[in-house]
Amino acid sequence: MTPRRAFRPDAGVTLLELLIAASLLSLLSMGALMAMRVGLNALDKTNARLIDNRRVMGVDRILESQIAGIIPVVANCAATGGRFSFFEGQPAEMRFVSAYSLQDAARGYPRILEFRVTPGDRGGVRLIVNEMIYGGPFMAGQMCAGMAPDPATGKAVALFPPVQPNPNSFVLADRLAYCRFIYRQAPRPPVPEQWRQTWGDGEYLPSAIRVEMAPLEPDPSRLQVMSVTAPVRITRWLMGSYED
Repeated sequence: MTPRRAFRPDAGVTLLELLIAASLLSLLSMGALMAMRVGLNALDKTNARLIDNRRVMGVDRILESQIAGIIPVVANCAATGGRFSFFEGQPAEMRFVSAYSLQDAARGYPRILEFRVTPGDRGGVRLIVNEMIYGGPFMAGQMCAGMAPDPATGKAVALFPPVQPNPNSFVLADRLAYCRFIYRQAPRPPVPEQWRQTWGDGEYLPSAIRVEMAPLEPDPSRLQVMSVTAPVRITRWLMGSYED
C-alpha cells in the first residue's frame, strides 16, 4: 500500500506570488508594446519623409518634361483674326501646348497646359496646372481674347482669359513662400540675352523657362522645393511657312 504524503499547509502558489508574476508580465508586455509603437512611429516618419522627397523630385521632373515638350502652335485669333503664337508668359500664369502631360506622360495626345500660382489653403501659395486635350489650331484660336502690342518689344501678342482653378486642377507644389515664372530671351542682335518677367515676343518662343520656388517652412531634414530651369529646344521663327 502506497503511503500517503503528509499535507503541507505552505504548498502551492500564494496570492502575493500571483500578483508579482502578473505585474512582471504586464511590465514586459508594456515594454514590448512601447518598443513596437516607437518602431512603427519611426517607420511612419521615414515613409512620410520618403514620400515627400519623391514628390519634390517628381515636381522638378514633371516641370522639366512639360517645358521640354513644348509644341509650336500658330493659330488665327478668333477675336481679331490675326495670326499669333499660342504661348502666354506672365509672372504668375503660363499657357502652352506640350507633348507631355501628367495623365499620359509622353504617350498621349498633345495637351494645352495652363499654369497658375494661387493662394494656398494653409498659407503661402501653390502651383496648379490645368490640362485639356489640344484640338488643333481652331481650338487654340478660340482661346485668344484679342491682340495687343507688347510695351517692351512693340510686337503683337495674344491676350488670354485668366487661368481658372477647377476640381480637375493638379496641384504640383503647395505651401510655397513664392512661385513665379521667368523667361529667357535668346540673344538676337541688337537685343542681348536677358531674363524677362513677361514674354512679349509673339514670333519666337523663349529659349528657357525658369520656375522660381521656395518652401514656406524650410525643413533641413527633407528635400526642399527648388527653382527649376528648363531649356526650350524650339528656336525657329514661328510665323513663317515651312515646307518639306
